[in-house]
Amino acid sequence: MLRSMFSGVSGLRNHQVKMDVLANNISNVNTYAYKASRVSFKEMYNQTMSASSGPSAAGTIGGVNPKQIGLGVTTSSIDVLHSDGATQTTDRALDLMIEGEGFFTVKDGNSTFYTRAGNLYLDPHGYLVTSDGLFVQGAMLIEGMPDTGIEESTLEVVESDESIIWGDDSTLESLAGDEDALPIHVMGEDGVEARDAMFGRIVIPTCYKQISIDQNGVISAINENNEPVNVGVLSMTTFINSGGLDRQGSNLYTETNNSGTPAVSLAGMNSAGTLKSGALEMSNVDLSKEFTDMIITQRGFQANSRIITVSDTLLEELINLKR
Repeated sequence: MLRSMFSGVSGLRNHQVKMDVLANNISNVNTYAYKASRVSFKEMYNQTMSASSGPSAAGTIGGVNPKQIGLGVTTSSIDVLHSDGATQTTDRALDLMIEGEGFFTVKDGNSTFYTRAGNLYLDPHGYLVTSDGLFVQGAMLIEGMPDTGIEESTLEVVESDESIIWGDDSTLESLAGDEDALPIHVMGEDGVEARDAMFGRIVIPTCYKQISIDQNGVISAINENNEPVNVGVLSMTTFINSGGLDRQGSNLYTETNNSGTPAVSLAGMNSAGTLKSGALEMSNVDLSKEFTDMIITQRGFQANSRIITVSDTLLEELINLKR
C-alpha cells in the first residue's frame, strides 16, 4: 500500500479529534466557569531513505542532506486554556466569581476536588455546598456563634509548608472547623504566628440572615440578636501549573503529578485572585474563534480525504496494468 494513504488516514483521525474538542467547547459555551480546550498537532515518524553525509576530508565533495518521507500526523497536546471568562451579574449573595488565579476547594467524602464554578448553595443543615452537593471548604469564625452541632477540634501547629495559610490576624479570628478538617498553621503578614485553625466545611446557622461574602472570602451575616458577625472564611487553592489538572466533569478538577502541589491561601493573598459576590464567571469559549477553527478543521479533513481517494486512483492504475 502507498505511504500517502496511511498519512491521509492519520490526518482524518486527528482532525476528527480536533473536531470533537471544538464540538465540546461550543456545547459548553454557556457553562459556568468552563475552560475551553485546544488541539495541537505534530508530525509522526519519518522514514529515512538515505542518511546525511558530511563533506569529504579532501574537500572534493560537499555534504549531502538526509532524504526522509513523513508518515503522517498525530495529536501533540490537548490544552486547557485557563483564561478568565466573562462576568455575568446575578445579584445573588452566594454567587461568586474568582477574579484572577485560584479555585474553590470542595469535598465529596474523602475525595477533594477544585472548581471555579461559584454558584453555591446552602443545604438544609446550613452547609455551604456546590450545585452537586459537594461541601465547600474554608475555616469557621466561631466566635459568638450558637451551637451548630459541630464539636470544636483540638488546634495543633502544623509544620508542613503545604498547609500554610498566610493571612491577617484581625481577619482570621478564632478559626476552627469540623471533625474532618485539615489542620492549618495560620501566620500573620509579618511572619509572626497568629493562631492555628482547622480547615474544613463551612456551616451557616439557619437562624442567620442577610448573608454576604467580601472580596477576601469572609462570610458575614446578621445573627439571631440582629448583630453583624463574621461566620467563616472561604479558602482558595492555587497551582503552579493549572493546565496539568485533570478534568473530572461537573466543572471539577483534581490534582495530578504535573499540576504541582495545591497551595492553600485566602482570596486576594499570595497569587490567589479576589472574589466578586453577586456575579458568576461564564465560559471563556470564543465562538468566533471556534467556528473559524471548525472551518479550518473541516477543510483539513476534506484535504486528507482527497489524499486517500487520489492514492486509491494510483493503486487502481497499477492494478489496471495487468489488463
